[in-house]
Amino acid sequence: MTLPTQNVTHDIVAKLWNLCNVLKDDGVTYHQYVTELTYLLFLKMAKETDTESQLPKGYRWDDLETKSAPERLGFYKLLLIHLGENGSLLTREIFANASSFIKKPTTLSILVTEIDKLDWYNARKEGMGDLYEGLLEKNANEKKSGAGQYFTPRPLIDSMVAMMKPSLEDTVQDPAAGTGGFLIAANRHIRENSDPTRGRSRSSGKYRHKTFMGWNLCRIRTVWR
Repeated sequence: MTLPTQNVTHDIVAKLWNLCNVLKDDGVTYHQYVTELTYLLFLKMAKETDTESQLPKGYRWDDLETKSAPERLGFYKLLLIHLGENGSLLTREIFANASSFIKKPTTLSILVTEIDKLDWYNARKEGMGDLYEGLLEKNANEKKSGAGQYFTPRPLIDSMVAMMKPSLEDTVQDPAAGTGGFLIAANRHIRENSDPTRGRSRSSGKYRHKTFMGWNLCRIRTVWR
């Protein structure tokens, strides 16, 4: 029997979080778990979603996977540096100043093997952002990580957006955007109650370029979907 996509996503989050035990055994701290997994997930999902054109040739998931176990870790650390300076703007931003705290080649090999086994086809139907949010929630719920103060649960976000009722006439700003949860929820509410992309109207232009703004880590970003 095929599981609903939401259950598939939750199952993948649980399996990814179990990999944190592998990282922990290699000396990776709670604060570093999500970062370490994010780099690998970005590479894997670029392949799964046919967006590897954003990555330089020779520095993609298959290139990492086909390396022998002893040389994979060294190649991976060079890959992180290379992607911080090459590829699309999005790629360079994600991997800017990237580094890995993994020390053992076997640790990286286990991560690569287990990530490759997961059911990405069904999970991506729901949205890959849910995986990242799920990892953050797991991290926030881990008492030793001390990350709870930085994570706002989705039900609370949805409740706040429902009360505020953002519309096309509003400008939605989040001064501590994090992963953009509030902006995404506000965008979903607007799209469910109007058609902001129809035609070339003034509202359409505002929606695409001036409706959503988020600040995080001293960087200003404009987000629209």
